[in-house]
Amino acid sequence: MTTDSAWPLHTDAPRNIDGALHATVEQAADWLIGRQKHDGHWVGRVETNACLEAQWCLALWFLGLEDHPLRVRLGRALLDTQRPDGAWHVFHDAPHGDINATVEAYAALRSLGHRDDEEPLRKARDWIIAKGGLRSIRVFTRYWLALIGEWPWEKTPNIPPEVIWLPTWFPFSIYNFAQWARATLMPIAVLSAHRPSRPLPPQSRLDALFPDGRDGFNYDLPARFGAGLWDAFFRKADVVLHALQGWGARRGGPGWLRRGALNHVVEWIVRHQDHDGGWGGIQPPWIYGLMALHREGYAFDHPVMAKALDALNDPGWRVDVGEATYIQATNSPVWDTILALMALDDAGLARRYPAQIDSAVRWVLQRQVRVPGDWSVKLPGVEPGGWAFEYANNFYPDTDDTAVALIALAPFRGDPKWQAEGIDAAIQRGVDWLVAMQCRQGGWGAFDKDNNQKILAKIPFCDFGEALDPPSADVTAHILEAFAKLGIERSHPSVVRGLAFLKREQEPEGPWFGRWGVNYVYGTGAVLPALAAIGEDMRQPYIMRACDWLVARQQDNGGWGESCGSYMDANLAGRGAATASQTAWALMGLLAANREQDRDAIERGVLYLADSQREGTWQEAHYTGTGFPGYGVGQTIKLNDPLLSKRLMQGPELSRSFMLRYDLYRQYFPLMALGRLLQQRGSTAARGD
Repeated sequence: MTTDSAWPLHTDAPRNIDGALHATVEQAADWLIGRQKHDGHWVGRVETNACLEAQWCLALWFLGLEDHPLRVRLGRALLDTQRPDGAWHVFHDAPHGDINATVEAYAALRSLGHRDDEEPLRKARDWIIAKGGLRSIRVFTRYWLALIGEWPWEKTPNIPPEVIWLPTWFPFSIYNFAQWARATLMPIAVLSAHRPSRPLPPQSRLDALFPDGRDGFNYDLPARFGAGLWDAFFRKADVVLHALQGWGARRGGPGWLRRGALNHVVEWIVRHQDHDGGWGGIQPPWIYGLMALHREGYAFDHPVMAKALDALNDPGWRVDVGEATYIQATNSPVWDTILALMALDDAGLARRYPAQIDSAVRWVLQRQVRVPGDWSVKLPGVEPGGWAFEYANNFYPDTDDTAVALIALAPFRGDPKWQAEGIDAAIQRGVDWLVAMQCRQGGWGAFDKDNNQKILAKIPFCDFGEALDPPSADVTAHILEAFAKLGIERSHPSVVRGLAFLKREQEPEGPWFGRWGVNYVYGTGAVLPALAAIGEDMRQPYIMRACDWLVARQQDNGGWGESCGSYMDANLAGRGAATASQTAWALMGLLAANREQDRDAIERGVLYLADSQREGTWQEAHYTGTGFPGYGVGQTIKLNDPLLSKRLMQGPELSRSFMLRYDLYRQYFPLMALGRLLQQRGSTAARGD
């Protein structure tokens, strides 16, 4: 490892890079401070895809609120985001459109009264038919069509509400599903039991998507290529469940067992509502929860329903742009705030903004979750101590936010002022909670411990996104980095097991998979700083391979970029349009290793960020955040399988995936990377000392 921590940038450079570095950092920090909310937090918009607006438009129709003023604005958002070829896609610059988003957007526009011969709908319809039509849509799109009378409910996966009673040791217990799947599964179980629909009016039906007529259409789920015996078993079981439900309906409705299960599920849903009106901090449980409770007879003026509907007006969820409205899939105030604090500390600028830093630290301390959540079902004796991602999500704090919150708070724990406000106790609670949440494999998942029952990914319900939340390299790296910042020795059992996990997870070429960010650049940019923080010898061959991989992926313009398509196409690993956030992740990885041979690459990366900054910020249209890779199992898989696209029923357009654009990634990650370079060079010019 290089021992000179104050190495200079190349003296023969054609411009004053040193001055550019300082100016870029100061302008970035000023821009970030200027966007801080009055109570001390930061939050940026979370962009996703058109399914959000389409589903809310359809949900309001289903609820009988077709005249809700939001519906027209949602329709405007759909028209504004349609591709020239008539489709809608999952991420910016996706190679192809997405059949599910396009069908849902088309249905939503039809529900608004748009005629089928209007150009946007004609183009969408033609694209859908050209791509094989409705045979290839996912399970959730089928549910939406069933809710508006366009798909038979008996041809959707049946989720019996009786699953609420399965014990935790049973593989199909709801607590063995990932947090997001569990919170969504419960209201869908209610809808699946009732099979409700509010058909579109005759003139708005989707007849054009059934060009050969409805009677001869095959509504069955397409067979999963190479799925094996379990797939056949679950399909047969689904037929049996539907038959039993039909038999019960013919006998006069649900019996006492079904009614008892429904009551239990409804109680679970009501109990899990967040104080902002949503559920689970994400859109699916919120939107399905509203419809499920409506079907159970909850009136719109019931406090639970009123709060849920009013959340559509909450700026934490709603983004108005001109005549269009977008509903976010989630909101990221805790994540944005702790990363902004971390970036300002890395840049050595905390003393420059004392009032703003104080208000942010206090806001973070107040957001620690002190009540048990779903995670405690399997860890009943553990004291709560995590942080959640969103404004309101006490049932689901996550280990990643908790780790970064601890890193952000670590610089302030020696201050008597913060000690008086309980910072030491808050940090200790967070550490204890993380230690308890470590999985048997040695790593950490995001929301639950040992959430890895792979059989769940094989049931028909789980043909989209991820059903599981197993350990990941990026989350594990952040936790190890937090432990190191807090002085926990590398001999601590949790650190030893976590390090072993990271070594096992490394790809043969050198990088690490990015579960929650795109993709190998994110994973590698998280792991290398963690290894340096815990005192790993950064000259080891496995670390050299990771650095060599990063350097090999640097582009001619000095930046780094990686397409979301890398989750399916191994040739895209570390390749894509250069972005500020991904360049920052690569730089943080190389800076952590601090190799002499990487100085030129680091300098070129710095120049890329300095040259691409405009008025203190960077523009970044590309999606660099990951919701779901779309593998079902929530972890890296082998991409060299020539039949992978057939097995997963998605290509690089990522039809089973869910990708995200966090608006502030373009800001605090470059500030973080450039600040670390300043610290490594021993600079004090931008510290405000």
